[in-house]
Amino acid sequence: MKIMQNSDTPIYMQIAEQMKTEILEGKLKPGEYLPSIRGLAKELRISVITTMKAYEQLESEGLVTAIQGKGFLVNDQNMGMLKEQHLRKVEEYLQAAIQSARVAGMTEEELEAMLHTLIMLQEQE
Repeated sequence: MKIMQNSDTPIYMQIAEQMKTEILEGKLKPGEYLPSIRGLAKELRISVITTMKAYEQLESEGLVTAIQGKGFLVNDQNMGMLKEQHLRKVEEYLQAAIQSARVAGMTEEELEAMLHTLIMLQEQE
């Protein structure tokens, strides 16, 4: 898990979003427990309160359930609903990118080339 300390996105949201992605991608499966709050906090070198806030965010979205004395359990998911949430987020980011490209004076072709390059770089990681 990668946490960006200098990001505008709060750390708890970064954790929640990454775990949501792992659930959507099937890396965290229904019935599986999330890492312990204390363990994850120690691993990421962050506050237990921050980790708890991330888990509570996932719980409020219905992705996990808190089990007394055991931790947080991944729920069965409506994968279509989760995918739709991610598609909406992609759309928002692309709209913001298009707006920024217009401000920068980029052509549609330049923007498409940049997107293609970024996709290729991501595939190489």
